[in-house]
This record gives sequence, structure tokens and C-alpha cells, in this order.
Amino acid sequence: MTSAQTRFLRGQAHGLKAMLQVGGKGITDALVAEIELALEHHELIKIKVAAEDREARDGMIDAIVDRTGAALVQRIGHTAVLYRQSRDKRQIVLPRA
Repeated sequence: MTSAQTRFLRGQAHGLKAMLQVGGKGITDALVAEIELALEHHELIKIKVAAEDREARDGMIDAIVDRTGAALVQRIGHTAVLYRQSRDKRQIVLPRA
């Protein structure tokens, strides 16, 4: 993804509220399935990660990105913005370059 596309997606995500929250149980198969559904339906989502230290939080976000095949658009504090193009109905058209 180019920097222009990342900037565009950050702008699109600005008004979104976090859809899902990673809690004390960590990253479960059910959570990954929910994130997959949300990405397929919305393409651009925010998730909150409730981990106290930064390294654990970053590790969880990286694991979610790896398991879902999504692109990490932005990470601010406990919130991460993920993007993955829908297979069935594409809603967000990314700018070229």
C-alpha cells in the first residue's frame, strides 16, 4: 500500500468507532472470525486492544494482522485501524499512487 493510500484510509477511518475489543482472553479463534466478518462487510475497521504494556499490545495487533491478512493502516494507543478489500462487494476505492 502506498503512503497516499494509507493517508486516504486514515482519513476514512477518522470518524469510525471501534467495532471490536480484544480483552483479557487475548486473540481467540472466535475473535479472529469476528474480525474476518467485519473486514469482509466493512473493509475498514477499528479495534481496541486492552493490553497494559506497549509490547504486548503491538504483539497482539501484529498477530491479528498476520491471521486476518489485513493491512495495518494506523496504530494509536490502544486502537488499531485495519483494512482489507472485500472479496464480494468492494466499497472503498483506493486512490492510485
